[in-house]
Amino acid sequence: MSKTVGWTRLDDIPLQGRRILTRVDYNVPIVDGIVQDLTRIERSKPTLDAIITKGGIPIVISHLGRPKSSQDKSYSLKALVQPISDIMGATVWFSDTLLGPEAHATIHRANPGDIVLLENLRFDSREQKNDTAFAAALGELGDVYCNDAFSASHRSHASIVAITRYLPACVGRLMETELNALTQALSRPQRPLFSIVGGSKISTKINLIDHLLDTSDTLFVGGAMANTFRAAQGKSVGLSLVEPEMLDVARTLIAKATHSVCQLVLPIDWTIAAQLDSGSAFEFITDESECPADRMIVDIGPKTSQQIEGWLQKSRTLIWNGPVGAFEIHPFHRGTDALSKAIAALTEQNSLLSFAGGGDTISALNAAQLLDKLTYVSTAGGAFLEWMEGRSLPGIVALMPSKSMRGSK
Repeated sequence: MSKTVGWTRLDDIPLQGRRILTRVDYNVPIVDGIVQDLTRIERSKPTLDAIITKGGIPIVISHLGRPKSSQDKSYSLKALVQPISDIMGATVWFSDTLLGPEAHATIHRANPGDIVLLENLRFDSREQKNDTAFAAALGELGDVYCNDAFSASHRSHASIVAITRYLPACVGRLMETELNALTQALSRPQRPLFSIVGGSKISTKINLIDHLLDTSDTLFVGGAMANTFRAAQGKSVGLSLVEPEMLDVARTLIAKATHSVCQLVLPIDWTIAAQLDSGSAFEFITDESECPADRMIVDIGPKTSQQIEGWLQKSRTLIWNGPVGAFEIHPFHRGTDALSKAIAALTEQNSLLSFAGGGDTISALNAAQLLDKLTYVSTAGGAFLEWMEGRSLPGIVALMPSKSMRGSK
């Protein structure tokens, strides 16, 4: 694994006989006490394996949901004990408390090869306040702090930021992979860099589009947000989803692109339908055509799909966030499906480095059974988006050697 520039790695710290306070993101869906999706637990396995192999004992901490009090046991991490044990093939000790005698006793019962899981961080209101006293108390539970929760590192919470004042800190395997991938995608991309931003609303992605105009060679805007760009150019959109309050923003972004080295491109044809229902009749219009008043734009058209594939073939790096149509409803999945297949094929041919993220993007790739065919797919949600916007994430800044404590305990 390549060196993660600027951050201390697990391999840089002696772990033998030490307790490793390991921040993960186990914010998983639980129904009737059963974990519905094991992906986040499975993705933490390389870090936990590395700690155990190096002779350390992982003390796992995570948040789950937004409990209103510690009495709301529907948010207890206890439901994760068996899944973690099954995935890791290890004994998992669970503490009903985060701090205090029970937590310390549970930790001291663990043997090498075991894992300790503490109760939901958000059962203590001080977690989300980045409270230093709470962080100090957490620090007493371990000898080393390992952050393996990139997806939570855009939050200034005690287990993400303040904790680094009290323990020597490092990044876990998943965090390291994420940082390397996103740095490669945005900070040191192989060029040409082609970016695709889709989804429904410009309002949630203004900063992303603005930043990608500064860093990309070509930026394609699709999905329902492209309707707002079309309307901003004075073209008809019929019943299409549009953000009227974002028309001036769209015009500003279009104007910026005219003075940028980045080429901003929009669909050249569209799929339209009378309603957004499965099996609805549809037709195509070109960019210059009128969208009838009783029709709505629901997807890109075949000419745009061909044009995108041409850009992909000329590019070396791709950043993708957001579907280019109403992919959840057939037959309006065609544009996003064709895009997914083109990206996967070029990635497999080693002609394209492909990086994607965002819940809808992941869902689209899953639907096409192509999730594992891209160079890297981030599940980090808000953290992924903020990184792509060029923002500094508090949890990442806190891990820099100049910011966090580097002594030994």
